[in-house]
Amino acid sequence: MADKKPRIFLSPPHMSGYEEEFVEEAFASNWIAPLGPQVEMFEKEICEYTGARGALALSSGTAAIHLALRLLGVEQGDIVFCSSLTFIGSVNPILYQGAQPVFIDAEEKSWNMSPVALQKAFNWAEAAGRMPKAVIIVNLYGQSADYEPLLEICDYYGVPVIEDAAESLGATYHGKASGTWGKFGIYSFNGNKIITTSGGGMLVSDDTEALQKALFWATQARDKALWYQHSEMGYNYRMSNIVAAIGRGQLRVLDDRIQARRRVFERYKEELGGFAGIEFMPELSSGYSTRWLTTLTVNPDICGVEPLEIIEALGRENIESRPVWKPMHLQPLFKGCKYFTHGDKESISDYLFARGVCLPSGSSLGWEDQVRIIEIIKQKIAG
Repeated sequence: MADKKPRIFLSPPHMSGYEEEFVEEAFASNWIAPLGPQVEMFEKEICEYTGARGALALSSGTAAIHLALRLLGVEQGDIVFCSSLTFIGSVNPILYQGAQPVFIDAEEKSWNMSPVALQKAFNWAEAAGRMPKAVIIVNLYGQSADYEPLLEICDYYGVPVIEDAAESLGATYHGKASGTWGKFGIYSFNGNKIITTSGGGMLVSDDTEALQKALFWATQARDKALWYQHSEMGYNYRMSNIVAAIGRGQLRVLDDRIQARRRVFERYKEELGGFAGIEFMPELSSGYSTRWLTTLTVNPDICGVEPLEIIEALGRENIESRPVWKPMHLQPLFKGCKYFTHGDKESISDYLFARGVCLPSGSSLGWEDQVRIIEIIKQKIAG
């Protein structure tokens, strides 16, 4: 229709202008090849920002998880514990290694991995004589998981943690950067993330020797020889110099982007938080969320409207919104995989999926557009 209003996206890229400066540097130096000084500087600056000792720029966050699993020796027939309430990129690398995922429920206070459910899974694994090789803990929607109890459990059993911080770059937990609590941490710079390189990821760790091995694998595992010689299987996982240049420009404004998204969240909460049956994703008292996405739950028994009705109403007005992630234990691909719940029978992940809504949350979202979104939701709740 001619009068159709411009599309409001869930989480669009937000360029700053600094990106062009670094991309021009790459062109001027003729570093258009996959590697170059922009990559090295991006890694250095990520370390400076997060406090990690080492960083490896890669083609995606999924690639980073894959390399982390291989570094931890995950092989055919092994099991890996993983958050269920997540995007499939957290889990597919387990399959790449021929291993089997075991899914762990979320908890209400953080929407991230439940220590109660994790302990249940370890009790089962110990009884079965089949301990996991790793635990992948996901930091959902810009917030770190509650790591102190989770790491206490994992450390007790001697099982390393991969921290999937794809959605939480810039968040903190007890003042420490999200992504730096596990043996390995991963970030994503996909187009919808809080900062983007259009596509890309980062593997971080204090184990710089392990990162050197990951670098070897990420560059096709080429041996030190005059000719192309390969003694191990490798991958084409390295980030390009141009992509890294974009990332450097984005990193300059990360803190500004976090503040903008938190303001978006606060406006939604102020306008919608008073409605009975509407609950926003809580923020841990020990953490600081980026509010990458503003997420809430809608209880139809109280407010008289289904979550999908709100999503559909926004969609009719050319506004993108989504349910929260469909849990991995409900995915056809993982039918038959074990799943441990937070409650005796109750699954928090199922509850959040059934009632959760993700609202447009971009750092460039204007006040008038946000008012438009809020009014549509209010009208839907009012009936």
